Amino acid sequence: MKRYGFLFLAATALFAVDWPQWRGPARDGAVPSFREPRAWPEKLNRKWKITVGQGHASPIYAGGRLYVFSRRQNRETVSSVNPEDGKILWSESYEAPYRMSAAAIKHGEGPKSTPVFSDRKLYTLGISGILSCFDASSGRTLWRKDFSKQFPLTSPLYGTGMSPIVDRGLLIAHVGGNDSGALTAFDASSGEVKWSWNGDGPGYTSPIVVELGGTRQVVTQSQQNIVGVDAASGALLWKIPFATPYVQNIVTPVVYRQSLIFSGLGKGIMAVAVSKTGSQWSTKELWNNQDVSMYMSSPVLSGDLMFGFSHKNKGQFFCIDAQTGATKWMGDPRQADNAAVLIAGNLLLMLKENAELIVSRASAKALEPVRKYTVAESSTYAHPLLLDNGIVVKDADSLALWSFR
Repeated sequence: MKRYGFLFLAATALFAVDWPQWRGPARDGAVPSFREPRAWPEKLNRKWKITVGQGHASPIYAGGRLYVFSRRQNRETVSSVNPEDGKILWSESYEAPYRMSAAAIKHGEGPKSTPVFSDRKLYTLGISGILSCFDASSGRTLWRKDFSKQFPLTSPLYGTGMSPIVDRGLLIAHVGGNDSGALTAFDASSGEVKWSWNGDGPGYTSPIVVELGGTRQVVTQSQQNIVGVDAASGALLWKIPFATPYVQNIVTPVVYRQSLIFSGLGKGIMAVAVSKTGSQWSTKELWNNQDVSMYMSSPVLSGDLMFGFSHKNKGQFFCIDAQTGATKWMGDPRQADNAAVLIAGNLLLMLKENAELIVSRASAKALEPVRKYTVAESSTYAHPLLLDNGIVVKDADSLALWSFR
């Protein structure tokens, strides 16, 4: 354990909007209040780069600090970083040995789950299922759970990938492993279990919270299903069987108006309406697009347009009409194994796993690249973090800030 300081940094105009969790404030990949540079430079300027450890957990930004969750040998480590110069303010770690499944060994031993910041606390879910709460100003551990006495396995086949969410004082995570797990709400301050739904093991999907049919509910893909549970009680409201090859439900659900959009490996993309009549909940498929399908990448919305990255044709970007499901365009094939997609106004920022960052217009006509940059020398499976003055990129073992102003 190492600590490097305890002061909070005031957020400056260069770092104005918090990005406190997986896919941002609304968990939808949308970057609020981003100011596009007057001209995109030919090359980005790397302001700093630090070694933080292995893993594909995405960095977050809150309260004037960056936070990154990584692995240093057999220890999972969470670090607080000064975004101005890359200096580590504190670093806290715990023993967490893990052996990756042979089928996913190239992805490393994690962690993969993105931390969440709420009420001056930081929460992490390790690749083997260790759930921790830290004081965000000092790194002090406030509580920790490992679930080894509750479930035969504490992580899915390829390691924990879902990123927890905090909602109204509850920290919500799907814990356990294959065939035995529980979507669980913990008191965010104490770690006390408030409710638990144990109808399926965890997938790799990160849950969202949404109001549907007058009820606030947690929506996620579990091991074999899509489910909606009451956010206050954990009661199952509705369920859609949803199984993907190799048991890999990964894609984060997207809310479009009053419908939900889902995808998975080899499943295409579908929109679903959720409704309640009396005490009975029901779901109805609104459209289904088989032209494209998502595997590890989650899509973004711009008005009625949905942009994303399909695993079909060895990887291609696409745009579909979120209202009808009609395909607007599909980009060139053979682009990548995976890409993280963000939307910032009328811009798309798409980071491929080979470290190529594409800046493109969010157009209904075609992919319209503005610039392409190389932002790392190793794989970049983690989502990038877009700040007002640049982009923070986590590669195989480092964190770097690239400036475009």
